Amino acid sequence: MYSKKQSMIYISRREHFNAAHRIFKDGLTDAENYARFGACSNPNWHGHNYTLYVTVKGEPDPDSGYVMDLKKLSMIIKEKIIDKVDHKNMNLEVDFMKGIQPSAENMAIAVFNVLAPEIERYNACLHSIKLAETDNNYVEYFGKQHDKSR
Repeated sequence: MYSKKQSMIYISRREHFNAAHRIFKDGLTDAENYARFGACSNPNWHGHNYTLYVTVKGEPDPDSGYVMDLKKLSMIIKEKIIDKVDHKNMNLEVDFMKGIQPSAENMAIAVFNVLAPEIERYNACLHSIKLAETDNNYVEYFGKQHDKSR
């Protein structure tokens, strides 16, 4: 049994999706874009099998013992993110990425901004988004409160 003084607890949900994107700069040739952005600049698109980690923080509810029901969290992620990005083109088909260069960094920020208000409705707080493009490459975003450059 733990004390009545609650502690901050972090829970995470992992999801997967597949999506295409193209990272490029208008005005550059295909060769210049390739030199700058590599395979992600392919004019015929380029895809990843992404792994998304959503971490929520809060104090456990005294009745349920949950920070947030993980079934609800999964439902929110599926409805607000996965259904919109899975097997889609991030440049052309994803409403929350319109006009944004679809780098993993920008995708993580956009996902955070979509999910944060949804999670707050359940008296929890979105702590971070981790988005893995490959087994070796991933980004993490902790929200503006942790962003020293803004």
